[in-house]
Amino acid sequence: MAKNIKEVHLDYFEEAIAFLKKQDKVGSKAVGVISLSKSGDLALSIASNLPDVGATVWINGCSANTMLPLYYNKSQILPALMFDLSRMIPTDSGAFNCKYVLQNPLAEENKATLIPIERAEGRFLFVASEDDLNWDSKAYMENMVERLQRHGKDNFESVCYPGAGHYLEPPYGPYCPSSVHGVVGKQVLWGGEATSHAAAEVHLWRKIQEFLRTHLSCEAPQTKARL
Repeated sequence: MAKNIKEVHLDYFEEAIAFLKKQDKVGSKAVGVISLSKSGDLALSIASNLPDVGATVWINGCSANTMLPLYYNKSQILPALMFDLSRMIPTDSGAFNCKYVLQNPLAEENKATLIPIERAEGRFLFVASEDDLNWDSKAYMENMVERLQRHGKDNFESVCYPGAGHYLEPPYGPYCPSSVHGVVGKQVLWGGEATSHAAAEVHLWRKIQEFLRTHLSCEAPQTKARL
């Protein structure tokens, strides 16, 4: 994708799925999607609008389409939920708390940005950190669980990590409490406490592998990791 874009097109990801399915080492009839932060809402839209997505991992994302309008087949399918930088909270460390910068997706004027995840045929793994300071991912996860249940869907599981911050990544990397936000352009807090965050990453890494192996039937030869 181009670096400076004003809109996102699902067609790009539809082509990517078709490309992956043609590879000899891809043994499943469906693909998996792993997402973190902003890519979380994009992953939800991929799973809800495109075929052949068997399992989607959503980590500390949003339940609505954020920042950029979403298009498919040359038509806009979702407007963008925007943010208000005046809601940034300065802290003594010099970094900002951005937890409440994003507009409320459940407000009447913003409901059109909510992603219709009930359309998805595949499985979801929702993951939220209780101390996420980038936005309220735990509330977004709870909203999605309620939405799916309201539509009679049970194709999901969810996990919440107390003491963990926004960037839940593969384990054993350095804990990052703050850094410059790519959108805001300022130093922001990501939340979490180092020990709890690290423990969450170890647990989640195993959880993701278990989830994908369970819901993506792979007929291709597998090599067991030595790590």
